Amino acid sequence: MASPPFVRRLPNAAVFICDIQEAFRPTIHQFPHVLATTTKLLRASALLSLPVFVTTQNRARLGSTASELQPHLPADLIAVDTDKTRFSMWIPPISTHPFFSTDRGPTDVAIVGIEAHICVAQTALDLLAAGHRVHVLADGVSSGHAGEVGVALARLRAAGASVTTSEAWLYEVLGDAGAPEFKGLVRLVKESAGATRGALTGLVGGAKI
Repeated sequence: MASPPFVRRLPNAAVFICDIQEAFRPTIHQFPHVLATTTKLLRASALLSLPVFVTTQNRARLGSTASELQPHLPADLIAVDTDKTRFSMWIPPISTHPFFSTDRGPTDVAIVGIEAHICVAQTALDLLAAGHRVHVLADGVSSGHAGEVGVALARLRAAGASVTTSEAWLYEVLGDAGAPEFKGLVRLVKESAGATRGALTGLVGGAKI
């Protein structure tokens, strides 16, 4: 008997990269760990063909997306890359994108970026209000003050968001070791193991979530 066709556990998934900009480099708690997790997530997005939505906050003043991420932002991976003044990423260039059309049903959105209690939080709340499912990756979000992060994550969990980790979410997207991308994902996870441990210690270990 032929095996049934493979279906991902989260077949309608997307990635949001929130305001990871050059100007924030010296001010954000554990900024290098945010970069490391985001790099892993972008590499996985290319492997899994997940659409990526990127924003900057007032780019003219605060700079472009951090240089370490630029090699992982090819045009064919990025659905939208836009600047904003609103804190939330849920602005018309993104909210009206065909990927979020109502006939597709709810989207599972993974969010990484800064700051956890401002732009990340308002993005998550807007996505939830729009009927989407939100996964805040605790090893990929931070703020200028470390104490803000745990409070923000607790608030978002209470509002209905899933607070999880990058590795947990990526395996949840697939949901099956029989997925054709599984071996590639395992390889990426192994290659990123050291950076993942650092992010979990530096960002998640210190946050009461």
